[in-house]
This record gives sequence, structure tokens and C-alpha cells, in this order.
Amino acid sequence: MEVILMKELLGANDELAAKNRDYFRRRHILAVNLMGSPGSGKTTLISAVAKELGGLRTGVIEGDIASSIDAERMEREGIRSSQINTCGECHLDANVIRQGADRIDLKDAVVFIENVGNLICPAEFDLGESVRLLAASVPEGDDKPLKYVPMFSCVDAVALTKCDLTEAVGFEKQKFLKGLRAVSQAPVFEVSLKKGCPARGVKAVAGWLKKKYEALEKV
Repeated sequence: MEVILMKELLGANDELAAKNRDYFRRRHILAVNLMGSPGSGKTTLISAVAKELGGLRTGVIEGDIASSIDAERMEREGIRSSQINTCGECHLDANVIRQGADRIDLKDAVVFIENVGNLICPAEFDLGESVRLLAASVPEGDDKPLKYVPMFSCVDAVALTKCDLTEAVGFEKQKFLKGLRAVSQAPVFEVSLKKGCPARGVKAVAGWLKKKYEALEKV
């Protein structure tokens, strides 16, 4: 019986991720690996941030275990999208990302990769992305940075979503920030996208992404 070790799988994935990174570089694409739990507000965040990116082209590679609900939503909002169904797998990997990127076929753009909702597995798999952004929602609790260290320590920024629910769920922001600072120095953007209320924090996230895009090497 042949036993395949996890490090062998990750090694093969890393080789494909390097090819993806070169693909995005040659096409002048900022690839944003957006991770977070199910229901953390990833899709809503993409929708709002894309509108704030002004004249920049945007696209989305949607990762879900099943359905095309999120990709269809993005298409209705005018964002070019590609749906990847993992059929039970708890994360996207580098192999499927190239397929999704080819389908949306963009250059000079910001491409969001909405990973499968999970705070564990996606942290381990390099997709060839330019940056990693985590959507961590207030209802999930203020102790998550210390419970899911691999995830919180591997991201370039954290969008703290659903901040309008802070008082309702007893979320302690300082406790969350203290836990985060124990494992990461990533900037935190406080976001609220409650329907019927002014959006909060979206411009800050979009501004951060614009700076990352402007810093890309022009090939």
C-alpha cells in the first residue's frame, strides 16, 4: 500500500502555486485569497469592495462545496465570475485556481478568490495569490485569533465584519485585538454592511487593495 504524506501533497501544490503566481504576475493581476468561516460575510464584502475599486477591473473565483449561488450573485452585479465546486473538499488548491482564472480571462485587474468557508484547511494551501485577506465576523467570537493561530498568523490583513453586532453578542474588541497581536501584526479593518445603514470600513479595505495593486510589477 502506498502512503502519501501531507507534505508531499503540499509540495505538489506549491509547485502549481508558483506557476499561478507567475500567471498572475504576467497578467498584472492582484489575486486576493479571501478566507473565513461560512457566514462571515465574504461574498458581501467582495461585492461592496468591488464597487469601491473605481475603474479597476474585478473578477471572482468562487469556491464552494456545492452550488453556484455566489457566482450567480456576482454575475448579476456585473462582476465576472467562475464557480469552483470542491464536492466535499474543505479548501481550494492551486490546481483548480488556474482553471478558474482562465475562465474569467482578465488582465490588469483585482481578482478575488473566495475560498471555501473554513478557518483550518485553507491556511495550509498556497494558491499563488498576491495577498491573503481574512473575513472574521463579530458573531464568531473574540477568541478566534488564539484558537485558529495558523489562519490568523498567515494573512496580510483582517476584515472584522458585522461590527454592528458588537454589543448584541457581547464581543470584546480589545480582547480580539490582543489575541491577534499575539500571532500577527496584520492591519484590521472594522467593517459593517448592515442593510439600510451606511457602509463602514469598505473604503479602507478598498484603499488597502488599491495600494497593493499599484505596487505590482508591470510586466
